[in-house]
Amino acid sequence: MSRYIAAAAIRGANRIVKEADDLLHKALKELGPEAPIQFPNTAYYLPVILGFTGLEVSKIGDLPPVIERAKALLHPQPEGSIWLPYLGETLDCGVATLFAEEAIEGIRFAYGQQPEPMPGLQLTGTSFTSPDTEGEEAGGYVNGPIDDIQLRSWGIQLVDGRMPGFAAIIGAAKSNEAAVQIIRELQQRNILIFLSGSVNGRSIIHQLMEEGVEMGYDTYIVPFGTDTISAIYAAGFATRAALTFGGVKGGQARGMLLYNKFRCFAFALALGEVDDLKYATAAGVLNYGFPVIADTVIPQILPTGVTQYEHVISMPFDDIEGKTDAEKARRLVQHCIEVRGVKVKITEVPIPVPYGSAFEGERVRRADMRIEFGGKYSRAFEYLMMSPMDEVEDGKIEVIGPGFEDIEEGGYMDVGIVVEVAGRKMQEDFEPVLERQIHYFINGASGIQHIGQRDIAWIRLSKTAAEKGFTLKHFGEILHARFQADFGAIVDKVQVTIITEPELYAQWLEKARVAYDFRNKRLADMTDESVDTFYSCTLCQSFAPDHVCVVSPERLGLCGAYNWLDCKASFQINPTGPNQPILKGEVIDPVKGYFEGINDYAKVGSHGSVEEVAMYSAMENPMTACGCFECIMMIIPEANGFMIVSREDTSMTPAGMTFSTLAGMCGGGIQTPGVMGHGKFFIVSNKFIRADGGLKRVVWMSSFLKESMGEELKAAAEREGDPDIIDKIADERVATTVEELLPFLEEKLHPALSMPPLF
Repeated sequence: MSRYIAAAAIRGANRIVKEADDLLHKALKELGPEAPIQFPNTAYYLPVILGFTGLEVSKIGDLPPVIERAKALLHPQPEGSIWLPYLGETLDCGVATLFAEEAIEGIRFAYGQQPEPMPGLQLTGTSFTSPDTEGEEAGGYVNGPIDDIQLRSWGIQLVDGRMPGFAAIIGAAKSNEAAVQIIRELQQRNILIFLSGSVNGRSIIHQLMEEGVEMGYDTYIVPFGTDTISAIYAAGFATRAALTFGGVKGGQARGMLLYNKFRCFAFALALGEVDDLKYATAAGVLNYGFPVIADTVIPQILPTGVTQYEHVISMPFDDIEGKTDAEKARRLVQHCIEVRGVKVKITEVPIPVPYGSAFEGERVRRADMRIEFGGKYSRAFEYLMMSPMDEVEDGKIEVIGPGFEDIEEGGYMDVGIVVEVAGRKMQEDFEPVLERQIHYFINGASGIQHIGQRDIAWIRLSKTAAEKGFTLKHFGEILHARFQADFGAIVDKVQVTIITEPELYAQWLEKARVAYDFRNKRLADMTDESVDTFYSCTLCQSFAPDHVCVVSPERLGLCGAYNWLDCKASFQINPTGPNQPILKGEVIDPVKGYFEGINDYAKVGSHGSVEEVAMYSAMENPMTACGCFECIMMIIPEANGFMIVSREDTSMTPAGMTFSTLAGMCGGGIQTPGVMGHGKFFIVSNKFIRADGGLKRVVWMSSFLKESMGEELKAAAEREGDPDIIDKIADERVATTVEELLPFLEEKLHPALSMPPLF
C-alpha cells in the first residue's frame, strides 16, 4: 500500500492519541475519576470502544485502560528508506485513532461541550433542538451522536432496502452548488447522510446552512460536528448496528468487521484537503470494511480483502467530466455508489421537484407554505379502490375542479385523492394495504409534507415546490409511477382523480367513509382461528440473521409496519420474498399459542437457534426480535406483572433500565423469557399475552402509548371486563422505580397484585 498514506495515518494517530491522553489527565484532575461519561440515550456506553474491546466506559476513571490500548496499537512512522506493505500498521493506528476520538468526545460531554453549538442551525426530528411554532423544532446545536431510539426507528428501512446504506461525508465541497447536489443525489437514492469535519474552518454543514437545506433525522441528513473527531459518531452508528441487529457482542472486533463489511453498505467521502488526522480516521473506517473515496489527488489503496470492494479511491473533483459543479457532483456520488456496491432502486417520477424517501421527513413551515389541504381549515381525504379492468385507464390523471393557483399564498382548500386500480391478481383485501402507501409515496416529493391518512389527511405544499411548477396533477403522477413500480405484480392499471369541485368532493368523501367503515369491521372480525395460514417476515434477517417474525391476524410484526394483510399482499407481489405463508398445522396449545407448523418453521427460519415459539406468551418461548420493535415488555416480579416501554420513551423504568438498555436483552434474535419486543398495537389484540393474563397483567406503561392509543386501549379494557384498567396502570409520570410503583398499584387495586404468580 502507499507509504505516503501509512506515514500520514500513523502521524495523525500518534498526535490524536497524545491529545486524548493529555485531555484525560486534565479531566481526571479537574472532574475526578467518578465523573460520568456517556452519550445520550444509548445502552452501548462509548460504542466504538465497547465494540472493539468490550470495555464499558461510564465514567472518566474507565478511560485510562482504553488510552493504554490505543498507545499499544500505535506504530512508528515508516522510515524513508524502508518500503513494506504497511496495511497492518495503518489499520492498527486507525483503531487507536477511533479510541482516542471517542474518548475525547466522551470527555467533552463530561465538560458539557457536546453537542457542538452552531448558531442558526435548525434541525428536525433530533434530540438537541428546542420547540418552535407549530410544533416545529429549531436550535443552535449540531446533532451529536445518534441515540438508540433513532437507530431502531431507521432499522426497518435498513433491513427492507428502502435505506440501502449510509455515507459519512467529511470536509467541505468545492462549492455550495456541489455540496447541495451531493446531498440531493444521496437523498434521492434514500442513502442516510452523516456530516462532519471541515477544510480551513469551513464545513459542508456551513454550505448546506447557507443554501437553506433542511437537516436532521427527518431528512436523512445528520450533522455531527465541524471537526474531524466528530466523524467518530458515524463509526459508533455502524458499531451499534452490529451490536443491535447482528447479535455481535462487545469485544468481537472481527465479527463487527464482517457484519459491516457484508451487511452494512456504507462508505466515507472525504471532500477537500486530507490532513493527517483525516488519513488516520480513514484508516479506522477501513476496519469496518468501508471504502474511502476522496475528491482530491491522493495515493490509492487497492483491494486486499479488508473491505468488500476498493479501499481508498481518488477521484479529483476538477478532473470529473461535467460543465458545472452540479454535474461533477452527480458523477462523484455515482462513483461512490459503484465503489461500495450499494444496491439502489430508483423509481423515476415525472415531477418538477426532487423525489426520494429521504424527503419523507421534510416539514413545510407555515412561513414557507404555498397551499394547505386538510388541517385546521380544510379537509383532505384519500381513497383507493379496486375496479374492473375495463373501467380503469392506466395513466389517466384527471383534476376535477379548480387548482390552487387562484388561492391566496398561505391559503387552504379541500381536496380528495381517489385512486382506482385494476389487476388480474388484485384483491379487495389489498385495498387498505395499498391505500396506506399513499402517505409514503406523496411524502417522497421534496417540498411536500403529508400527515395522516383516510379522511384526516393533511398536505402542505411549499412555495419552492409551487415555483418549480408542482401542481395538483403531480400528485397523480407520483401515485401512478410508484404504484406501478412497487406493486406492478398485482396492479396492471392505475388511474388517479384529484377532486376539488365541492359537490363531487362531498359525494366521494361519503363513498370513501362507507368503505373505511366496512374495512374496519372486516379486519376486526378476522382472528387467528379464522385463517389456516400465518406469514413469516424475514426482512430483518439481513441485519439479525437468526431472527424470525411470525405475523398472524391478531399479532402484527414487532416493528409495527407489517400486519397479516400486508404480508399476504407481499407474498402475492413477490412469491419468493421475505413474507412466506406458514400453515399453522395442529394446534398444540391454543392458550399459549403453540402450533405445529409454526414450531417447524421457527427451527428452519432461525437456523436451529429457536426450537419453539409461543405466539401468546412473554414468559415461555417468546418470539425473538431484531431490534426494530416499537415496544419492549419486561416482567416486574415485585408487582407480579409486566411493564411496557415504547421506543419514544427515554425515561427510566421500574426495571432500572431505559428502553435502550432493555433493547440489548431482547434484540439480535435472542429468545429471553420475560422480555419481549413487540408492535404497539399488539397490546390491544385479543391475543395479547393471553397465556400470561392479558392486559390486566400490565402494571406500567409509557405515557406516550396511553396518549397515542387512548381510544384503542379504552376499547381493549372494556373487552377485558375492567374498563378502568388503564387508569390503574402507572407510567413514568408517577413511578420510575419499583418502590414508587407498588404503592400506586395498591392504591388503585390493580388486578395483577391478586392474580396467580407469573413464575
